[in-house]
Amino acid sequence: MSTRIFQQARVVLPGNAEPESVMLRVRDGRIAEISPSLRPAEGEDVIDCRGHMLIPALCDAHVHLREPGQEDAETIESGTEAAIAGGFTRILAMPNTDPPVDTGGMVGFVQSMAKSRSRIPVSVAGCLTKGREGAKLAEIADMADQGAVMVTDCNHALQDAYVLRRALEYTRHFDMVVGVYPDTPALSAGGVMHEGTVSFRLGLPGIPAMAEEIGIERDLRVAAAVKGRMHIQNVSTAEGVASIRRWKARGVNVTAETTPHHLLFNHEDLRAYNTDFKMMPPLRTREDQEALLEGLCDGTLDMIATGHAPHTDFAKNLDFNHAPFGIIGLETALCALHDALVSPGKLSWSLLVERLALAPRKLLGLPGNAFEIGAPFEALLFDPEGKTRIDRDTLKSRSFNTPWLGETLRGAIQNVYLGDLTL
Repeated sequence: MSTRIFQQARVVLPGNAEPESVMLRVRDGRIAEISPSLRPAEGEDVIDCRGHMLIPALCDAHVHLREPGQEDAETIESGTEAAIAGGFTRILAMPNTDPPVDTGGMVGFVQSMAKSRSRIPVSVAGCLTKGREGAKLAEIADMADQGAVMVTDCNHALQDAYVLRRALEYTRHFDMVVGVYPDTPALSAGGVMHEGTVSFRLGLPGIPAMAEEIGIERDLRVAAAVKGRMHIQNVSTAEGVASIRRWKARGVNVTAETTPHHLLFNHEDLRAYNTDFKMMPPLRTREDQEALLEGLCDGTLDMIATGHAPHTDFAKNLDFNHAPFGIIGLETALCALHDALVSPGKLSWSLLVERLALAPRKLLGLPGNAFEIGAPFEALLFDPEGKTRIDRDTLKSRSFNTPWLGETLRGAIQNVYLGDLTL
């Protein structure tokens, strides 16, 4: 029998707005006791956590692992090691691989690889349409049978509202969620950054906010009519948040995510044509940034997802117009959010845990990992006064496309725990 006591940690407990200094006894991978004071028994391993946070391990519902087909940018092994380094013990792999994950066989193949190459569990999303082409539904029943928990064409917006309707109707039979990337390609095509004063000054083609906003409004109207489960990915605009808030108030079964980079950067941060700031949807305005944080705090936005999108140096070193969209995010998410939002008091620890650890698990149908008696122990030990340097020597990902490269963030992850294991 394996027993550990975590001593004098500052812990985010369910229902508490502020962290509380308590002790946890973990037995055989589950929380056995929570108390202000515990007496260690003979042979118990005691871990001194003074000055540190012990929080539920994180879960990311939007990760691009690139394998199969794009292993030069990332593999299942390197991507999941990056997840562990960032405090994540559960992730959802997106299906835009080569070939795409649009059959039950492909779902099984990715799961099989993950079991042999990953130290943490990996959930798998299947494609919404065959080949992510937007015309015909993928093999949803077979993918569900193999364990897929979501269908999504990820960064391909579904243009055919009838196909979206059929997907929402069909997935109700399998208790799957339909992930949508809201965009209006006729408005966004050719753009490389947010359409506004900065794009005009840099001479770069812009992507208007209304491209996303029209997509969100249309998708929510379909979801309201069909009553399927919808998850909106990568929300970036104030009006998009307002639309989701209105439709949620009407009872639509929808969840939504935003990303750390959309919370922490805006288009004014894009200087010197740095492609590590090129992402889709693009960085928006300061006002959009503020609306995203407000939506996160009031529950309009259910969760934070990194959208971890690795690309090789060769690809990202192309000129801004031709470089691919996307940045890595697994290893920077917690420290960046702590540095910019939690430490200055703009976001509480309890809300960060809810949005970055608990809500994503609920979306994916995974066991909860709040600190309660009998709950599975998946946790991370975090030093809020530590420092984390983001550079090529420390990153576990195969790719380095992050705007935090070369930066030092406040806060450091000390250990990550999965049941009885210290990862």
